[in-house]
Amino acid sequence: MMPAARESLLDAAYAALARRPWSAVRMVDVAATAGVSRQTLYNEFGSKEGLARALVRREADGYLVGVDRALTTHGDARERLTATAEWTTASARENALVRAMLTGCWSERLPSPTLSAVPSSSAVPAQRRADGALPSPGDFVALVRDRAVSVLSGPGVYKSDVPELARSCELAVRLALSCVAAPPGEGGVGDLVRSALHRQPV
Repeated sequence: MMPAARESLLDAAYAALARRPWSAVRMVDVAATAGVSRQTLYNEFGSKEGLARALVRREADGYLVGVDRALTTHGDARERLTATAEWTTASARENALVRAMLTGCWSERLPSPTLSAVPSSSAVPAQRRADGALPSPGDFVALVRDRAVSVLSGPGVYKSDVPELARSCELAVRLALSCVAAPPGEGGVGDLVRSALHRQPV
């Protein structure tokens, strides 16, 4: 199957989810919106659960691409971590699946795929089926922290400073997640992260 058709199916599923609960989303409608047959949809994803897993995986990957972008913005380490925290809260506000993945709170409107890896007999390649484990909120904290440490521990950072840098990165991520769960008032997540990191060796 062409990657463009796969993206069209995932786009159609995402759009359907914005209009109705996942339990009411019909595979035949997703296929029709994407302009492919229902059989093509089943060939690609195997089942509605397979489609849900692939959709969640795509949104997770999109969030992490944004994290990488935020971490390579201009400015010092504090500004990069602040940009990452702001991206995290903005993503969660705009995308219900990202919010659910980051908080672990899956509403009844959303698909709630099993986070653990699932066995499959499908002939479709595993990376396309998204059979592997899906990230939990704790996994996201580690993923974002480790990405931040990797980017920020470049030339000029002593190896002995890396554990402290990792703590600062994790603090920024956890602050962002707390702001997803309980949005901050005036100044937003940026001010919170900046003031918290002001006392941290970043």
